[in-house]
Amino acid sequence: MFLFPLIWMVSTSLKTTGSVQKIPQTWIPSPVEWINYVKIFTDFPLLTYVWNTSWYTGLSVIITAFASSFIAFGFARLKARGSTILFAIVLSTMMLPPQVTMIPQYLLFNKLGWTDSYSPLIIPSVGGSAFLIFLLRQFYMGIPRSLDEAVRMDGGGYFTIYFKIILPLSVPALATAGVMEFMYRWNDLMGPLIYINSPEKYPLSLGLANLTAAYGATPWNLLMAASVVAITPPLLLFFFAQKYFIQGIVVSGSKG
Repeated sequence: MFLFPLIWMVSTSLKTTGSVQKIPQTWIPSPVEWINYVKIFTDFPLLTYVWNTSWYTGLSVIITAFASSFIAFGFARLKARGSTILFAIVLSTMMLPPQVTMIPQYLLFNKLGWTDSYSPLIIPSVGGSAFLIFLLRQFYMGIPRSLDEAVRMDGGGYFTIYFKIILPLSVPALATAGVMEFMYRWNDLMGPLIYINSPEKYPLSLGLANLTAAYGATPWNLLMAASVVAITPPLLLFFFAQKYFIQGIVVSGSKG
């Protein structure tokens, strides 16, 4: 059931334009049109879209993962008056639909002159992600506090605890946070659709959405070929980071 759309996508990407519309559908293309994968790079600026998505996603993942980790460390290890209430407020932001803040955010970034750039998509990452903060906080609360005491006895402070103890032990949780953020950023369409206007700045999601306009009609075989290219990096990332991803989910969900 889960493989059906993927198989249909790969099959369609290797068909001719005429055979795509043939009823009944044929699962094995004849002839096999490998030229479709050449056309999406020669007739369509796919490499530009891949590059835009790669640097934007990579930078966002690094900033969000580090910011969320740093904030989660504060909630897990530092005790201050009102910290529980503040953490509850952070969690409550997950219940707020993004459509509610869409217009105020656009008005703000428009006043700052950040439209038609990636700044509105990257700069907010400095505040971290509420879900990742919660995930990492649960993980950090499972790390014994005796390690903190050992660092303090050697004259270290909170920054030493964070960089020397917490970060090295939180590789599985950080890998989980990175994979989740990568999936979100790589597939995000709404953000670039609102803020990016120049075609040369389009990420993959927005470029694929505009493939129809470039050809006047939907070239399903080329669209599916481009989609195969688009899903390859997330699939590879998930499979290579699968061990850390599952470990981070299990440990974060069972401790704290």
